Amino acid sequence: MNKTWIIAQREFLTRVRKKTFLLGTILLPLLIVSFYALMIYFSASSDAYNIAVVDEANIFNGTLPAKKGDISFDLVKQDTATLRGRIQKGDYDAYLVVPTGYNIMGSDSLVFTSAKAVGLMTRESIEKKIDQQLIETRFSKFDIPKQRLDSLQRKSKIHYQGLNKTSDGESRAGRSYAVGFISGFLIYLVLFIYGTMVMRGVMEEKVNRIAEVIISSVKPFQLMMGKILGIGAVGLVQFLIWGVLIITLQILLVIFFPGLMEQASSVQGMQPGGMQASQANGAVTALMQNMNQINFPLIIGTFIFYFLGGYLLYSSLFAAVGSAVNEDPQDAQSLLLPITMPIVFAIVIMTKAVNDPNSGLAVFGSLFPLTSPVVMIARVAHGVPEGVPLWQLILSGVLLILGFIGSTWAAAKIYRTGILMYGKKPTWKEMWKWAVRKS
Repeated sequence: MNKTWIIAQREFLTRVRKKTFLLGTILLPLLIVSFYALMIYFSASSDAYNIAVVDEANIFNGTLPAKKGDISFDLVKQDTATLRGRIQKGDYDAYLVVPTGYNIMGSDSLVFTSAKAVGLMTRESIEKKIDQQLIETRFSKFDIPKQRLDSLQRKSKIHYQGLNKTSDGESRAGRSYAVGFISGFLIYLVLFIYGTMVMRGVMEEKVNRIAEVIISSVKPFQLMMGKILGIGAVGLVQFLIWGVLIITLQILLVIFFPGLMEQASSVQGMQPGGMQASQANGAVTALMQNMNQINFPLIIGTFIFYFLGGYLLYSSLFAAVGSAVNEDPQDAQSLLLPITMPIVFAIVIMTKAVNDPNSGLAVFGSLFPLTSPVVMIARVAHGVPEGVPLWQLILSGVLLILGFIGSTWAAAKIYRTGILMYGKKPTWKEMWKWAVRKS
């Protein structure tokens, strides 16, 4: 056992001392937060889209939709030739003509002329604003008070809560969706990135004949477990650093750049306005209150457990493949399909689990060891027992441990034979014989 820890320590220190690890661990959160801030900035500071409206039918009664977001309307009385010239000069981006005799009930079509292509989002926004104005005009034409119709169409307010009377509002469901999806996707990346890293490390040692020297001092099982534990520790440390940095940078972004919060509110359709220091502090307070409603000890604990369990299960299988292949990387690609397909299925099931955590597919995916690391964390984000009953969480953990023990046992037998076998193209049939062969 001491030799296993020595190998694990070597694998860990070798990787964390590299400049690529330090740069990737520090720069990635900075790039993510910077990209997020740039998206908000450019979305909010995009050029206005000015539209001239020629209302020959006088259906708008001299009033047009107020400017909201990037789109603004101007009521003009000019011919189309003049408007075309103004578009070419840059005074307007497009013009809309409501011809004389236009049917207010909407059976006729309006002609929208623009010099440039109009995107789908812009089209939808323009049509929504024009339709809303037409509806108000129809109400006034038929003497129907719009306020009365609005009161009849007012939506019902439903307050969701659990049996223990805890609130289950839309904001809580949205946070659970986001936390579950992000956590599941992170584990999905871990299984691919660090599992492949284990496979490549084993392949390099085999191709360079280093493994022949190492196993003269340690058992093949100790060598395999040492590499798995060492690389897994690297991944865990890296993800913990990423989590702390991303959360810290987001809070600092709110404190030092409150204008970005104003722009984000404008992009999301909220009322824009100047955000003072007190408002920035209020935003931070609201953010922390939302954080307090998330059961972080449960989520972090289950994330670490399924991170380790899923990584240990899959990395042993990746190590087995790496020990069986030779110099040709295509041999590894042909053997990876049975291993990678359950991971892909897990991310597909997770998209269902974050929306409906108690569906039959979500329950199966969270119990099956090959998919539970990704799916169960998505269900846990909705809470216990609301998202997942406690017995299912315990059963899933037990099955994952048993799956890890079984996969490690089979992978160790394959590793022991494959690490010293050269010149033969491996197949799953041959590897199965290695796994079931008695010692």
